[in-house]
Amino acid sequence: MSASAPLRSVLPPEIMARKGGAPLVVLTAYTTPVARLVDPHCDIALVGDSVGMVLHGMPSTIGVTLEMMILHGRAVMRGLSKAMAVIDMPFGSYEESPEQAFRNAARLMAETGAPSVKLEGGVHMAETIAFLTARGVPVMAHVGLTPQSINTLGGYKVVGREGEAARVMADARACEAAGAFSIVLEKVPVGLAGEITRALKIPTIGIGAGADCDGQVLVVDDMLGLFTDFRPKFVKRYAELGMLADEAIASYAAEVRARTFPAPEHGFADKVKS
Repeated sequence: MSASAPLRSVLPPEIMARKGGAPLVVLTAYTTPVARLVDPHCDIALVGDSVGMVLHGMPSTIGVTLEMMILHGRAVMRGLSKAMAVIDMPFGSYEESPEQAFRNAARLMAETGAPSVKLEGGVHMAETIAFLTARGVPVMAHVGLTPQSINTLGGYKVVGREGEAARVMADARACEAAGAFSIVLEKVPVGLAGEITRALKIPTIGIGAGADCDGQVLVVDDMLGLFTDFRPKFVKRYAELGMLADEAIASYAAEVRARTFPAPEHGFADKVKS
């Protein structure tokens, strides 16, 4: 059943119009409560396939399914009133052909109410991006380090140094020419990210790509200190909520074992006082 949702105040054409203006603020969100937290402050809430690692304990994003993205996409849409949702297309849902990509992108949009999707890849995905945008699917592109390709890239490494720079630039230009409304640059050298940003007419959104991009994105659990399995260099911790949660849970456990919780004020009397 399709989710019904009101029109958002931010849509892809408005994101495109922000090129060269005030930086775009983007955070991931996977649940309704977190969507409500990021909504007042962000232009875009990215329902990233990073949900597989952050919430489901997967070793990478490769095992994330379309059904998982629909589930979390619905949850995020329930929490947004201002920010625009972008939903990642998971590995295996768009690479086979433009037709496969359209079927699955249409399903993501229809079943969540989100107005746009994101997919990874440059020159080799340009035909697919063009196919989708021509059929009413706004696409955010993603080049540089593409996490769904870590097995061929050889890990989470910087992409775009020395001989790779021309290829990354070509990927970015191909995505723009195909009709993408914006593009994520992940773990791209700062100088190259600046060159790409100046060369394109669509906004660039950096993650580990320096301050010259038109916007920035982080995984919300990383910047809040909730996901601590590893800490990329580009992540700044704005809070250590994981440590606070550990302390709170330890206090609860100690009070339960000491029988100091629940206290009388947390219980109910046998009779109601008249």
